[in-house]
Parts: sequence; C-alpha cells; structure tokens
Amino acid sequence: MAQHRRRRTTALALGVPLILTAAGGLAYGVLPGSQPRASAATTVAPAWATATADGFASVNALGQNGTYGGRDGQIVTVKTLADLEKYATASEPYVIVVAATITMDPVGKEIKVQSNKTIVGSGTSGQIVGGGFFLGSGVHNVIIRNLTIRDAYQGVWNDKEHDFDAIQMDGAHHVWIDHNDLRHMADGLIDVRKDSTYVTVSWNKLSQDNKAFGIGWTENVVTDITIHHNWIRETEQRNPSTDNAAHAHLYNNFLEDVAGTDINSSYGNYSRGATRMVLENSYFQGFKNPVIKDSTASIVQKGNTFVGTSGRNESGGTAFDPKTYYAYTLDKTADVPALLKSGVGPRSSIGTTAAASTKAAAATTLTVAKDGSGQYSTVQAAVNAVPANNPSRVVISVKPGTYRELVKVPSNKPHVTIQGSGGSRNDTVIVYNNASGTPKPDGSGTYGTGGSATVAVEADDFQARNLTISNDFDEASHQDIANQAVALRTAADKVFLDGVIVSGDQDTLLVDTAAKEKLGRVYMTNSYVIGNVDFIFGRATAVIDKSVITLKKRWNGTSAGYVTAPSTAAGRKGILIANSTVNGDVSSASFYLGRPWHAGGDASLDPQTTVRNTSLSAATKSTPWTDMSGFSWKDDRFAEYKNTGAGSGAASSNRPQLTDAQAAGQEVADWLGDWTPSSS
Repeated sequence: MAQHRRRRTTALALGVPLILTAAGGLAYGVLPGSQPRASAATTVAPAWATATADGFASVNALGQNGTYGGRDGQIVTVKTLADLEKYATASEPYVIVVAATITMDPVGKEIKVQSNKTIVGSGTSGQIVGGGFFLGSGVHNVIIRNLTIRDAYQGVWNDKEHDFDAIQMDGAHHVWIDHNDLRHMADGLIDVRKDSTYVTVSWNKLSQDNKAFGIGWTENVVTDITIHHNWIRETEQRNPSTDNAAHAHLYNNFLEDVAGTDINSSYGNYSRGATRMVLENSYFQGFKNPVIKDSTASIVQKGNTFVGTSGRNESGGTAFDPKTYYAYTLDKTADVPALLKSGVGPRSSIGTTAAASTKAAAATTLTVAKDGSGQYSTVQAAVNAVPANNPSRVVISVKPGTYRELVKVPSNKPHVTIQGSGGSRNDTVIVYNNASGTPKPDGSGTYGTGGSATVAVEADDFQARNLTISNDFDEASHQDIANQAVALRTAADKVFLDGVIVSGDQDTLLVDTAAKEKLGRVYMTNSYVIGNVDFIFGRATAVIDKSVITLKKRWNGTSAGYVTAPSTAAGRKGILIANSTVNGDVSSASFYLGRPWHAGGDASLDPQTTVRNTSLSAATKSTPWTDMSGFSWKDDRFAEYKNTGAGSGAASSNRPQLTDAQAAGQEVADWLGDWTPSSS
C-alpha cells in the first residue's frame, strides 16, 4: 500500500485570494481556538455589526479576502477612552461596540487602529469627540460604522497647525467606513493617503468642515476606492479631491451647498493627477465648480443631476467599468436627496440600516458566462454581487464551460444557489489545483488543507446543482508537496448538494462546521464523489444519499485508500452514507470505508460513519474500518446496516452491524433534524 502522509493538524485555513488563469478541460464521459475574556463588559452586537463591505473594499487582493473587520474575534463594549484604545490597538481581532460619548485626551488624539477590527456605535450613542482614528501602513481589514466623530475644530478653518482628522489612513488597505456622522474637525473629515487602497466609504454624512475628504498624496497610481451614498454638505473643499487614484468610483452621492451657512463650496468632485474616475447618478445642489479635473486626469460622468450649480462641470478621458471588479445597483438620481437625508449616518436600529444600505441585487438570478454573454464572466464575481445578509435566495446560473478559479461564498451571504445551466453536470466545471503546501501567490506562506479548496462555502442555506467541482492538483508532478487537495469545503449549516460531481484525489470533500460547537448539516443526493484518501471527511453532520462514491487509484497507479475520515464532536451525528453505491476501477479489497480523524489529537471527539442500504463493490476491504494516528476505530462510532454487493459482509467484531432498532434511529431524517432540504 502506498504510504499515506500523516494528516496535518494545523488549522484549516481559508481566505485564499482569487486567482484566475487559463481554463483547463475536465471530462467524465458517461458518469451520471479560544481567546482570553475581555475585561470590558461583553455584549451581543447589532446583527449588522459583523457585516462585510461592498465596493472595492469587497475585492479579494493583497492576501485579504474582502473586508469583514473583527468578526472572528470577541465582541466587547467600551465606554471609556482607555478601553477603546486598548481594544482598537490590540493585535487580536475585535468587534468593539462604542456605547457612550468618549472624549479624546489630548484634543486631536487619533487612536492607532490595528488590523482586523470592527468599531461600531451602539445605536446612536457611540460618539467620539475631539479626535479620531489613524490607520497606518499595512493596517487592513478594518470597519468603522455607525459612529459620530466630531468637534476637534480649534477655531481656524484650513488649520495647518492642528491636523486633527476624523479618520486618516496612510498606506492601509481593505477599509470600510459606513453610516457615520463626521463633522466639525480641525482639518479633514476623511483622509485616504499614501497608497491606501481597497476602500469603500458609504452612507456617511460629512458636514461643517473646511476639507471633507482627501484621497491620494502620492506619486503612485495605486488607490482603488468606492464612494457611494454619502451626503456632503456645508464643506468648502475636497468633496472629495482624488489624486492619482487608479480607480475611483463615485455614485449616488448628494453634494449640497446650503445658502446662508458659514461655509461655502469652492469645488465638488475633483479628479487630479492620473486619477481615473467614474461618477454616476449623483446629485449636486448649489455647488460651485461641481465637477473638475486636471488635464492629465479622467472623469466619465453618467446620469448626474445639477441644480443651482455654477462654474466648472467637466468630464473627459477614459475610465473603467466598475462591474469588472464588483456588482452594484444604482438608485435613481432624483431619489438621492431624500434617500440620503433619511438614510445616512448612525442608525438606531437594524431595520433602518437594512432598508437603506443592504440593498438587494437587481435580480434574484445572476448569470455567469465565460464568453461575456452573462452578467459576469467568473463565478466569484457573481458571488461578490450578492448583497451582504441577503434575505432571500439568489441563484447564480453558470453557463457551460470550464471556470478555472477559486470561489468563496462568505458567511454573510446566505441563501445562494450555484447551478450549471447545461444539459449535464459535466457541462459546467469549476476547477483549480491548490494543495496543502502550495505557496500562496502573495508570498505569505502556503495553503493549508481547508485553504486548498476550489470552492469554499461558509454561508448557511447554500445549494449547488448540475455542475462539477474539482481539484486537479497533479501529485505526480509535485511529489515535494503531494498532500491534501480539497475540491469543495463546506463550513455552514443546511448545505444542499443536488446533482453534482465533486472530484479530486486526497481529501476531495471537506464537510466542516463554522466552529466545533456549531451544527453544520450537509445533504448530498443524486451526485458523485470521486477520490482515494479520506476523500469525504470533516466534523459536519453529513448525508450522502442516493449517490455514487467512485474510488480511484493514486497518482502512481496503486489502489489503496479510505472513503471517510469523520471528525465528529461528541453528541453529534457524523457521516451517513445511505442508499448509494461505492465502486470504481481499483483493485479488490483495497479500500477502507473509513477511519477516525481526531483532528489535532483531540480525544474528546467521537467520530462517526454509518454506511447503510448501500451497494459495496469488491474494492471494499472485508475489515472496512481502521485506526488513525493512534486512535482506535473501535473506540468511536463505525457501523453498517443491510449493505449489499461483493464488498458487503456479515456482522463480526471487525464489522459491526446495526440492529433494526438501532437503524431506526439512524435514518436520513435523524441526521437532518428539523431541516427538510428542498430546491429553491
């Protein structure tokens, strides 16, 4: 038997950047961790406190998959400057709920926020007075939401001596600034400087200031930024001023110069240097010089409205198509003033925020086609278009073709279906070739087992149908890292796989859960799973029903392997194979049905596989269960019931069989509990 590399016990890391390369063909012929408790009081944050960004902040790049802030860390409530600074500057991820008015000391203090943080106001009570936040070089994955940041003004507008901003970033990336009230500061309200990039600024009110919003201050043309649904009023300049931005997408903003106030506009949107700007469906009222550009810059205007404006209103040059990078939906320009007056700034409840900023995609069906005939050319682009916390199902219909890409459905995008639109599950193929040990393209190390997945599903109520998901890692050519290479990883509840092929070699189908203590149910039917070593594995409660499990030889032509490697938590259901067929072109008596995976050496686990009412080919060993990494299968839960075929066998100490009474409690419905999978 070929030697099996001992399973690595490091964390199953996801978070792989999207990589697109030339397509490759695939055919099947006629196949049918715990952190210390915070000292501040803990609380349950608003449901939207752990949401993820849209716009350029949602784009996978620089080793970061979108912007989700501190959702993986503790939730802490702060009411003092000391606690706010403690958690904001910590190295660990946190969701920091600001539940009081916090005054900066000294005036102008800017807390140096570190990576992987969400700072969110509790209702309308979260206020920062006399200072703000600073995000330095390399800081990433930061969300600042639902706060009022105000009153660092020192009596002189355009104050060069007191550079007191509300939010300043120098060289940061993946930042989302959303639903804040920023006003009356000593210098600027927002500064996005020094090659900061992958930034989204949305649903904010910027007011009572000399400088609203500056972008750039660099010779490099790097910054990618989305600015949408912001109300900018009673500000003189930088509304925004955008210098040397590679891609600046501004839409559905409301710029208002209010007559009779102390501050009057000198200009509105300014495209400087080598900036490429797309300006869509924004509303300008009373502004002087509402849209201006340098001779070297570009502005493409679409659908904007100008009421009572004067002076320069310019456009020209070529820009870019934002939908190449992410999906978005434009509101009607005429609706923008009323929409923003009622929707920007901190919200007292989730209801108003959801109505204003979590906007559904234009249609419940999104189409993907490699040839450009669909809305999107990649599956991931369509996934990115699904709005965060979407309340109802979105179907991603993928036209026939081979899509060589990595796809991730994040946890805040439930109710997603990915389905092939061809006549067969062979017609639509999503494939990639990462393995555990494959170097990451950004040089930050190598992928782990979970991170190698071609398709990773972290969202509940996910469905896939009528397609193939494959990992075609070439073990023969990469014996230096020949190891686990996952095709599909699920880490969610209520995952329905209907009429699919999941194909690989070692560790093909990882049925995981979001955390050890969380339930994750997977139901696969009318499908194929293809592999050789531990190729159905994980800690989920998973059912393989009315399907074909195809055994394949290893890279060197030998026949030896294990169908399942459950890692079930005690008290949970593990893997159930029912009403199915196990076969393949391999040697007789060469495959085990399973072995116990105690991930990380965790003796508290109680792995379970039951195989029942299934046809077993002669490839099945007469002693179908075996030990793993020092753990005996006999100490865990492995059993059969009424299997048939050449590989089936009578009950013995090495081949336990369920009694009829026991089998009555191990039906498909017992695994799925209160969930009845149905196509939708």
